[in-house]
Amino acid sequence: MLIAIFTILVLQLIGEALQKYFNLSIPGPVIGLILMLLTLMMTNSKQLNMLAPLRTNIINTSETLLSYLSLLFVPIGVGVVMHLQLLEMQLLRILVVILIGTMSTMIFTSLVFSKISSTRAGD
Repeated sequence: MLIAIFTILVLQLIGEALQKYFNLSIPGPVIGLILMLLTLMMTNSKQLNMLAPLRTNIINTSETLLSYLSLLFVPIGVGVVMHLQLLEMQLLRILVVILIGTMSTMIFTSLVFSKISSTRAGD
């Protein structure tokens, strides 16, 4: 488990370093996740079969960490409660942003689904 956590943190560190060095607009942890995806895809190949235990270990550790993900929302909840007055003052703006964001996500998702469905229907 420690090797898997070390691997995850090293890939995040590499992502942060790449983001800072190349001055990218993509956050470092996202770059680290992409590197993790590439690592998992490479360890799944037959040429790198010796790394299969590392892949399994990373997957098991990630599932364990995800089971405790809800604990990360506690500080956010405390922050929201501490700033209720500010939220009340900006309530209309917040609701408009939530409504527009939700509607645009639904429209975009339906357009992508429609495009994919029509492409597969033509196969």
